Amino acid sequence: MRLGRIGGVVTAIALAATMTACGSSQKTVDAEASSAAGGGNSGGLVGVTMPTKSSERWIHDGDNVKKQLEALGYQVDLQYAENDIPTQANQIENQITKGAKLLIVASIDGTALTSQLQQAADNKIPVIAYDRLIRNSPNVDYYATFDNFKVGVQQATSLLQGLGVDKGEKGPFNVELFGGSPDDNNATFFWNGAMSVLQPKIDDGTLVVKSGQTDFKTAAILRWDPATAQRRMEDILTKTYTGDTKVDGVLSPYDGLSIGILSALKSSGYGTSGQPYPIVTGQDAELASVKSIIADEQYSTIFKDTRKLAETTVKMADAVLKGQKPEVNNEKDYDNGNKVVPSYLLDPVIVDKTNYKEIIIGGDYYTEDQLK
Repeated sequence: MRLGRIGGVVTAIALAATMTACGSSQKTVDAEASSAAGGGNSGGLVGVTMPTKSSERWIHDGDNVKKQLEALGYQVDLQYAENDIPTQANQIENQITKGAKLLIVASIDGTALTSQLQQAADNKIPVIAYDRLIRNSPNVDYYATFDNFKVGVQQATSLLQGLGVDKGEKGPFNVELFGGSPDDNNATFFWNGAMSVLQPKIDDGTLVVKSGQTDFKTAAILRWDPATAQRRMEDILTKTYTGDTKVDGVLSPYDGLSIGILSALKSSGYGTSGQPYPIVTGQDAELASVKSIIADEQYSTIFKDTRKLAETTVKMADAVLKGQKPEVNNEKDYDNGNKVVPSYLLDPVIVDKTNYKEIIIGGDYYTEDQLK
């Protein structure tokens, strides 16, 4: 097994996550394309704000949205805020000042942009929330995302499958639970979906959370930070898993956290021939984690094809800018505290060692050479 990679990867991720917004945001405003975008907004400026470049998936998201908008003839101002809330707020204000015709926002903190969205509304600029729901504002027009409750269900289902519960294994299995960032609306959907599957197994004794840390507030990892997840896992191992007591599984909601968790486990002696890694879940099919799955380290991830999310969002944006009503498939579940936001949900997919070739390589997401 390629054990050395885990320590190197988590270090790289943690270093990237600590980058400050100063000098780290990227601005890309391109010359007006020659093809028409349609309507009075032909060739208009679209502001796109993404949370950070320290996560591989957000780089792909930004690139895909920008490329597809430009193919329709729009100008694009693509910004990354490096997980700094004031920076993202300033970026949105600048896009409004530049005359953006529409904003696509993947928020860092879904509750922190109320005044900026009001400014957009005052300037009749529609807003599409990208992947993360923006909360507490009436000025969110549409939302494009994956079925986030289902993501959690799939993570929990995969954890049980890895433990053999679906094949009749009774346990009890020692598991630990990790949640996402408490300021990301998706994190509670992931958690609630997972617990809808896991709680009955905790109640009947099949699963035992030996640390006793079973509430979201305790399990949550602010800003999805891998180093924080690693420290929490190290703390749990030190305080709870002494002697011959071992961890059998870990619910992790994101690949970056999974790498940190695996690094902590490795430092405690897991990953050897006598003590294999626990079943560790993930999300986003990041390159390092797919390699980790192949190497029998991380057990699974949830694949969310960001190319399709970008395509859905761009179709929404194009329809709105042409004065049309975009396609949605959910108008009841995503209440942001002020309104129910019309949404389009895409389906996620469980990926593990048994199907990564079919899903990941077969779907042209990564090449076989990239996964070596």
